Amino acid sequence: MKRSGILHVILSILLFLLLSSPLMAYDAIETASTGTIVGTVKFQGKAPERKEIAVTRNKKVCGKEAKFTESLVVSATGGVKNAVLYLTDIKRGKKFKVPSVFNIDQRGCQFHPHVLIVPAGKSFTLINSDGILHNFRTNSTKNPILNKAQPKFKKKLKVKINIPEIIRANCDVHEWMNMWLVVAEHPYYAITDEGGSFKITDVPPGTYTVRLWHETLGQQTRKVTVKAGEQTKAAFELKKK
Repeated sequence: MKRSGILHVILSILLFLLLSSPLMAYDAIETASTGTIVGTVKFQGKAPERKEIAVTRNKKVCGKEAKFTESLVVSATGGVKNAVLYLTDIKRGKKFKVPSVFNIDQRGCQFHPHVLIVPAGKSFTLINSDGILHNFRTNSTKNPILNKAQPKFKKKLKVKINIPEIIRANCDVHEWMNMWLVVAEHPYYAITDEGGSFKITDVPPGTYTVRLWHETLGQQTRKVTVKAGEQTKAAFELKKK
């Protein structure tokens, strides 16, 4: 084999290993004397009304209940649901514990939940509760694109994504179905609840950058200093672009 051919094979192997293994930038250690980051994400001004989704296919299954867009959900008190908060610069900390129930349910022709944190390199389950054809297609840039058909007889599919990034996923059969996968390299991530609140626990003492990401409202960062046995507060305000 010519030298150029050998180099091509070596580069192909290295690329395969990179794409098939999670990044190892984070070290899991035993943690003690940690602190907590708590906060809220609020919407500035009057939030736009959520639009009702037009069901154009499989109406007997998909049209049983009214559906509304989930790209911006704001509570009566201004809290933003489904904002993602995470530490960008933590290198060591608690172990990543995978929940016993760890799946995405395609139910009522919508993804549940709309945003899910998944550890890089760990499998999760894609469930089809509707008994009709769905498919799961990712729009990723760092990971290989997935496109998995899930017919009615295939209730469960295992999915694994190796490289940390935030990925939009769609069902091509039902064009209104979409969700976000937050593929995480460490456990210091949180998603805001219906009131816009979040909590990041068991953080080793130190100064960190908290990044906020929201699918329509963009990103912000805050510097926070965590002290052992204490709560550190971080408040964010977002407005429509």
